[in-house]
Amino acid sequence: MKVIGLTGNIASGKSVVASMLEDLGAKVIDADYIARKVVEPNQAAWKEIVQSFGKNILNPDNSINRKELGEIIFNDDEKRKMLNEITHPKIIQRVREAVETYKNENVKVVIIEAALIVEKGGLKDLIEELIVVTSDEASQIERLTKRNNLSKEEALSRINSQMPTLEKAQYADYIIDNSGTADKTQDQVRSIWNEIVT
Repeated sequence: MKVIGLTGNIASGKSVVASMLEDLGAKVIDADYIARKVVEPNQAAWKEIVQSFGKNILNPDNSINRKELGEIIFNDDEKRKMLNEITHPKIIQRVREAVETYKNENVKVVIIEAALIVEKGGLKDLIEELIVVTSDEASQIERLTKRNNLSKEEALSRINSQMPTLEKAQYADYIIDNSGTADKTQDQVRSIWNEIVT
């Protein structure tokens, strides 16, 4: 079984690429989805987050208000570090469990889709190769303002809080430029897929 990492900065189009790879036959482990699961009400991480950040980050149904928490952590390195220390070990544990499950099912290619593969060491030993999805800043801003209902300033603040794309790309075995059309991205994905499976 081949385990491939898939990463890229916010609004670069990781999920688009992941779903294209899934269509070609890969199994995708989505770390963002797992991250949402581990912070559901009354989970261990949820309790630690409420203790650390206070109850004012909760919605009326006790779920975490992601926009509220996002505003806190994207403008404060220390608080972002605190949140990561609470959530990352739990996310990594679940990713490892999912990889083991697929191993037992004789799956050929598993993609771990995660934003912080390069920055955080917890998944590097699992992956054999890394795909980095890149996109020009204008496209990222446009996607973020539409998708997350952010102002241009808020979008830029989130983009700038991450490792620069060019720096991240230096760690890549494969780079997919998602600044163009969906067809152009699809062609790059197909070509990489053919290399992975041969």
